[in-house]
Amino acid sequence: MSNRDTFAGYHPLVNFLYFGLVLFFTMFFMHPVSLYISLAAALAYAVYLNGDKAVRFSLLYMLPMMLLAAVINPVFNHEGKTILTYLPTGNPLTLESIVYGIAAAAMLAAIITWFSCYTAVMTSDKFVYLFGRIIPALSLVLSMTLRFVPKFKAQFAVVADAQRCVGRDMAEGSILERLKNAVTVFSIMVTWSLENAIETADSMKSRGYGLPGRTAFSIYRFDERDKAALCWLAYCGFYITSGWLSGGMAWRYFPDIKGVLGGAFPISFQLVYLALCLTPVILDVWEDRKWQRLRYET
Repeated sequence: MSNRDTFAGYHPLVNFLYFGLVLFFTMFFMHPVSLYISLAAALAYAVYLNGDKAVRFSLLYMLPMMLLAAVINPVFNHEGKTILTYLPTGNPLTLESIVYGIAAAAMLAAIITWFSCYTAVMTSDKFVYLFGRIIPALSLVLSMTLRFVPKFKAQFAVVADAQRCVGRDMAEGSILERLKNAVTVFSIMVTWSLENAIETADSMKSRGYGLPGRTAFSIYRFDERDKAALCWLAYCGFYITSGWLSGGMAWRYFPDIKGVLGGAFPISFQLVYLALCLTPVILDVWEDRKWQRLRYET
């Protein structure tokens, strides 16, 4: 992480419930204001967590993906009554399908960005802490799966460097030689993965993982700060859900574009949703300014 994340220091239950709320709302709220609130807040939090890496990822992958999704949807989706023109296939190109494609692209980008923040905050030990006693086998498998990709990547770099030192560089030589060297590295990585899985399973079994009555050390404590955060999440979740069920955040794209934009209550629902999505960023900025003020005073 490029910055010290204050929100990651909260109790794992608070972290998990927060991401559960924002991901649930992002997937089910198709209101354009809600979508772009979620996307903007997710990008802001990702930039705070990962710095320049988040910006590069957004420009190199997220933006082209959004453009692709926005372009593909009108090609296959021909619903809507506002016909702009006709495609070479004879199918109509409608304004509603274009707008819906843009909204779907924003939703997809927001979900992926929120998941990138989730993986940075909800570490494997937090996940095991929350679900280790409820679903010990599944929580262990999920924790190992989430941890496997970065661990595999780091080990792959080590093996590739070692093979390069003995003259088996995957980037040099003929195509056949490079392919042979790549197969060698891949074979080593498969063997390493299997051995690592067996060692992990034996280690967890010897420690009595999953047995009834087993206790485990934990550094997480649910304090007053976590209680306040949990109350805030409960309030936001209840208020936003009430607005959603009452139709205050309703929006449709077919057969015509229609939804709720004005009014005191619809605006209040969107403002609370904005506050919910920006909660980690607000906490981080507040703590950073407090820390800078303390350093300035000393």
